[in-house]
Amino acid sequence: MMSVVRYEAAGQIGYIVVSNPPVNALSAAVRQGLVDAIEAFAADDARVAVLYCEGRTFIAGADISEFGKTPRPPLLPDVIAAIEASEKPVIAALHGTVLGGGLEVALGAHGRVALAGTRVGLPEVTLGLMPGAGGTQRLPRAIGIEKAAEVITSGRQIGAREARNLGILDAVAAAADARTAGTEEAQRWLDDDRAPRRLSEVPAPTIADDALAALRARVGAAARGQVAPLRALDTMVEGLAMPFSEGMQHERAAFLELMQTPERAALIHAFFAERAAGQMPADARPRSFARIGIIGGGTMGQGIAAAALSAGLDVTLIERDQAAADKAAAGIGRMQDGAVRRGKLSQADRDAMLRDRFRTGSDYAALSDVDLVIEAVFENMEVKQQVFRQLDQVCREGAVLATNTSYLDVNLIAQATRRPGDVIGLHFFSPANVMRLLEIVIADATARDVVATAFALAKSMGKIAVPSGICDGFIGNRMMLAYRTAADHMVLDGASPFQVDRAIIGLGFPMGPYQVGDLAGLDIGYATRQRKAATRDPRERVPVFADRLVEAGHLGRKSGRGYYLYDEQSPKGRPDPEVEPLVAQVRGDLGLTPRGFDDEEIRDRYMAAMVNEAAKILDEGIAAKPSDIDAVLLHGYGFPRYKGGPMHWADAAGLAHIVANIRRYAADDPYFWELSPLLDRLANEGRSFSDLNVDGK
Repeated sequence: MMSVVRYEAAGQIGYIVVSNPPVNALSAAVRQGLVDAIEAFAADDARVAVLYCEGRTFIAGADISEFGKTPRPPLLPDVIAAIEASEKPVIAALHGTVLGGGLEVALGAHGRVALAGTRVGLPEVTLGLMPGAGGTQRLPRAIGIEKAAEVITSGRQIGAREARNLGILDAVAAAADARTAGTEEAQRWLDDDRAPRRLSEVPAPTIADDALAALRARVGAAARGQVAPLRALDTMVEGLAMPFSEGMQHERAAFLELMQTPERAALIHAFFAERAAGQMPADARPRSFARIGIIGGGTMGQGIAAAALSAGLDVTLIERDQAAADKAAAGIGRMQDGAVRRGKLSQADRDAMLRDRFRTGSDYAALSDVDLVIEAVFENMEVKQQVFRQLDQVCREGAVLATNTSYLDVNLIAQATRRPGDVIGLHFFSPANVMRLLEIVIADATARDVVATAFALAKSMGKIAVPSGICDGFIGNRMMLAYRTAADHMVLDGASPFQVDRAIIGLGFPMGPYQVGDLAGLDIGYATRQRKAATRDPRERVPVFADRLVEAGHLGRKSGRGYYLYDEQSPKGRPDPEVEPLVAQVRGDLGLTPRGFDDEEIRDRYMAAMVNEAAKILDEGIAAKPSDIDAVLLHGYGFPRYKGGPMHWADAAGLAHIVANIRRYAADDPYFWELSPLLDRLANEGRSFSDLNVDGK
């Protein structure tokens, strides 16, 4: 079998070539191959070696198949030490995504050159870890403590030009391939007769106490409860105060300690949950979707159009009249202007996509030859069915017809056509050009190749796709209704909406439920309650205070007033002093005697409602597996990533404990706190939700 790393002798320049597709991950074989290649280079007459990778990227990081397993020697720090110890220069020629251990390998080389478009980074903190093979000790020696701290504690990817300006790279090459770029850089080293330049031998930088305190404060604020970023910063600074070899040992010890933390387990779970969610059906091939039609040019339609354009698709957007179409086009243009400002898109590409791959109109006939249509109109069944009747008339045979409904029954929408097999739900999350979650709602008659098309479209747009069955609200919105209802009940019983928000933010969410309501618009929940009023169970407790706010015109941010006030003084909102008196009046009208809630009880009830509803969704087959639910809540509802998602959180908290809480709450409200049979069964059997990710029910 051919080695994944080879050494090629070629005169004065030798080549260390890594070929471990698809991303040249640092498997045990690659690590051993690098050590063997360095030994071969040492024995060769070549004066300089170029280390590069074949395929689409330089070493992109660790081998995920080895996650959680005892590492096999040689360990990565030893491999990098062998590269750095070479008595002859080693030049790393980078391309693609050079992340984690890949960048640490490059930092162990004596020179670094990259192709334009290369991205580098140390993303370990996003997995609850920190660099463990010299990143905290070599990077600050290359670029300084404060710059290294930002790179390490943010985990962000850095473009080649910025990496050159920071000092991570020596040069950004104009060459078309990494071998050529490395050869040109190696020749410069030969011409200048340069000796190896080892970062381990660079004097360690220092930082003043007051600057370090300010840096720790910034990192702590950004970390929002995560352990790894601050631990990485402290380990870096502490290690730099030691001899290099001791700093490396200090880094490795901290890395191994983080491997054992609950945060790391949660973040690794989230990592794999995302990858498990977007699996395309194996029994079908996707249809073409190069040409996309979009019905509706509001905020959602504009976001979907921008996402499709960024994915390289051709987009035709239909609105009710030309004025509305022009308004939508202007909004999409502004979104792409934002992408240009952020460096995600060049001005030339922005202009070309809007000129060549985007058009608007008001006549459905313009959709006659598109491959896939996404309807994004008002959330009303009659309106959506009328749209699909028209699409049925004008769209070509085999075109996929998708609805962006958030709650409605996709089966009923499909029945408005003569081709229900072509109909599917694509529930994007707003803003659709930013939010990564896409719920793929599969109707009873949806064809398998239509499902495959939806997953392929999601992949092209960079979305995390999660399949869902049909129920009111699908996975995410159904769960949100449950835990928001639990919050409303606590407010009816005596808690303040503002206390609830603070308690939930304390759990790690970026916003509390009432802040989220203000952001989305309180009229949305109001409309949902009105839609369900005729079939409401008399045992259901209604959040009358929420309806009173809407009826008074307090719709949230859009009206400048909801639970919070939004103005120049507090654009992000401050508690509206009229809310608590309004809630107190509602309690009086309903004959309720308020009681106190502490933050712990608020969190326990909120999370119990979330987990219980998720278990019902699993039991009904709406979600395929618990990790899919985690992916939905992580990417659509602000669930703190370092807690892994509600299913992972529940396993960590203990299912028996959650069940005991629900039984206690049910003594006062058996209707809402109806215990999920699946949750009860798992708790009784001593099993966990994670078991279902592997074994099913």
